[in-house]
Amino acid sequence: MIGYYVHHHGTGHLHRALTVAPHLPGPVTGLSSLPRPGAWTGPWVQLPRDDEGAAYDDADVTSSGLLHWVPRQDAGLRHRMAAVSAWIEQHEPAAVVVDQSVEVCLLVRLHGVPVVALTAPGRRTDPPHLLGFGAADALVGPWPAGWTDRLLPGLPGIHADRFQAVGAVSRFPVAPRHVPAHRARPHVVLLAGTGGDGFTRESIARAQEQTPDWDWSVLSRTLGSWHADPAAVVADADVVVLHPGQNALAEVASLRVPAVVVPAQRPFDEQHVTAAALADGWPAVVLDTVPDLGWRDLLHEALLLDGEGWSRWCDGDAPRRIAAVVEQVASRGSAA
Repeated sequence: MIGYYVHHHGTGHLHRALTVAPHLPGPVTGLSSLPRPGAWTGPWVQLPRDDEGAAYDDADVTSSGLLHWVPRQDAGLRHRMAAVSAWIEQHEPAAVVVDQSVEVCLLVRLHGVPVVALTAPGRRTDPPHLLGFGAADALVGPWPAGWTDRLLPGLPGIHADRFQAVGAVSRFPVAPRHVPAHRARPHVVLLAGTGGDGFTRESIARAQEQTPDWDWSVLSRTLGSWHADPAAVVADADVVVLHPGQNALAEVASLRVPAVVVPAQRPFDEQHVTAAALADGWPAVVLDTVPDLGWRDLLHEALLLDGEGWSRWCDGDAPRRIAAVVEQVASRGSAA
């Protein structure tokens, strides 16, 4: 039995789990505060939330900076950790994949169970991250080989050397670049998610006014039309505009579409670190903020980039590489 902990913030961790789990050895149990997804084929442990207390303003939620989220006397946290422990005791898993939680990494390892930790780019040299990295049996970075020092800047060598970069994980299969040959007007897709982070109705309207020779599709729950599976829309684009979150970037890369990248504020500078790396030879025009002017030039600059350059970022084999890491860790634990 393999466990797979899915972080409940956003939907990206869940998309990655659904993509990776079918490649893992043996039956896979999901553990998450998210509802069981219809596409999940194995068991699912529904964990209580640990962030629904009346208030956390005066609470020591980090144990004096040693951890990221352990609010004192929080019933949800207590029930959550007890549920994970009970599952481990009952099923004796060969290994647990953790995406992402320092606290769950530590809990699993304290039960003597091997841990494969997935992480994200960013400045993750804080004590909790270093503690979690040190406790894991294997560390996985969903970015291309050779880029760990750029995407996890400042990480001590003892940790950086333990990372296995597997490439980006996309829920969309890798597809060759295909744009209609006789389209009269280029097509730009804006991946705006739930809005905010600089993408607003006003900023989108300004961009559209400056590019009357482009057709726009805005994929957003609040600012445009939302598609549960936007692959077909993105695949039809000549250029995609996006915040470089791990999953959005992986999906654009898998479809080989050149991009305009605008980092949003995220914990540990995740997107700004990613954007800085993308500025070094990848098929992306990288900006600091959503611009007020210059959209026509930006889109045409991106249009000239070769989207096939994304093949180094996402080659479609990351799930199998993660599975190989898990199998190796599980086998080593069994032998011990």
